Parts: sequence; C-alpha cells; structure tokens
Amino acid sequence: MVINILAMLLAVVAMEGVAWFTHKYIMHGFLWSLHQSHHSERHGTFELNDAFSIFFSGLAIALILIGLEQGPVILFWIGIGVSIYGAIYFIFHDVIVHRRIKIKFIAENSYLKKIIRAHKIHHKHTGKENGEAFGFIYIAKKYREMIK
Repeated sequence: MVINILAMLLAVVAMEGVAWFTHKYIMHGFLWSLHQSHHSERHGTFELNDAFSIFFSGLAIALILIGLEQGPVILFWIGIGVSIYGAIYFIFHDVIVHRRIKIKFIAENSYLKKIIRAHKIHHKHTGKENGEAFGFIYIAKKYREMIK
C-alpha cells in the first residue's frame, strides 16, 4: 500500500513537469491551433483549449480503469495522482486565476499571488512565440524573485 501511495504522490508531482512540457512544446507548438483560444478573449463557457483537459481526464480514467480491471493496481494509483493534479490545476488555473467559475476570492496568500502574477506574465504574450512561465503549480525561481 505504501508503494501505491508513493506512486500516487509521485504522479501528482510529475504531472507538473508533464504540464510544463506539454504547455511549452505542444500547446505553444504544433497544437497552437487549440491552445490559441486560451490566449484570446473567450466567447462562451468553453474554449478549444479545453480539449487538453479532456485528453488528460481520459488518460487518468484509462489508468484507473486498467488498474482496477486488469492490473497492475499501481496504474490505478497513478491515475488517481493524475486526477488529483487535474483537480489542483482546475482550482488554481480555471477558478482562481481565470475566474471561469465566479466565486468571491481574494488571494492574500503569497504563494497564490505569485501563481496568479506568473500566469499573467505568461498571458502577456498573445502569440505562439516568445512565451514564458509555462509551469503552474511550481513557480520558477526567476518568477519567484520577480514577484514579491
């Protein structure tokens, strides 16, 4: 059981790296046509960029189901870790930063303020090129020092 919990926690942590890589090289790369909607004014509830959430949700569900149905069971726990990261990302990115769900929330915590500012730095670039601050939960040292 300890190995399963460690696998789940490692999956949560590793997903930040996967998200950074995907954001920098895929979303701002060959799938910019989907991600561009996130750097533009939104018209309606959803945007093409939401396809990435659907993909990662599907991956997590597949890992969970394979782990439950066929084994190895560790895949179940990795899928849970991916799901936990997805929930964290959704809360921070979609609810707190972009306010896609309207709630009354004022970031008073230093960490939350830095996440919001770093993501706003990312969004100052509206094009595919010259992007920066691709991470989300982990704030790179450059941005931690830049944002007080």
